[in-house]
Amino acid sequence: MAKLIYSMITSLDGYVEATDGDLGVGAEDPEVHTFINDLFRPVGTYLYGRRMYETMVYWETVPATPDLPPHIRQYARDWRAAEKVVYSTTLASVSSAKTRIERSFDPDAVRTLKAEADRDLTIDGPNLAAQAIAAGLVDEYHLFVTTSVVGGGKRFFPDGVRLDLDLVEQRAFGSGLIYARYRTR
Repeated sequence: MAKLIYSMITSLDGYVEATDGDLGVGAEDPEVHTFINDLFRPVGTYLYGRRMYETMVYWETVPATPDLPPHIRQYARDWRAAEKVVYSTTLASVSSAKTRIERSFDPDAVRTLKAEADRDLTIDGPNLAAQAIAAGLVDEYHLFVTTSVVGGGKRFFPDGVRLDLDLVEQRAFGSGLIYARYRTR
């Protein structure tokens, strides 16, 4: 059975999207990007909400030219190789290969997807992840915490949820960004 992983870059105070849009220093660090590449290369399927998909579809068109840093070219290759499911009631079509649209989030369908998958899945975007968290589907939480406190925006964890987690891995980067991986008890 595959794991469902929720992972995003967050501010120190727990926001994945700041009111002003800027999460601060650390996320653009090549060392961090290379680590993320290596961490998520084994992922077989990305589950996205519409807005997250519209952000990530950029990787479909990144050229494989030698003028781009190796970590950027590698992430684009890895992203294009994975399956993608976009949950949206408004998106008319997708502009990336290996991508399908689902009109609603069905926890039972995701359970089946996890049970049948031979590679892990990720869920990206706080609104979609909140539905998976509420349904008890998320197995691991990967937080990339920047050095900034942003004071408001969209939170990594939804309100009204209680989770008891075990810290299974942590790493600090030279930029100050901290990676923390938690497993559901």
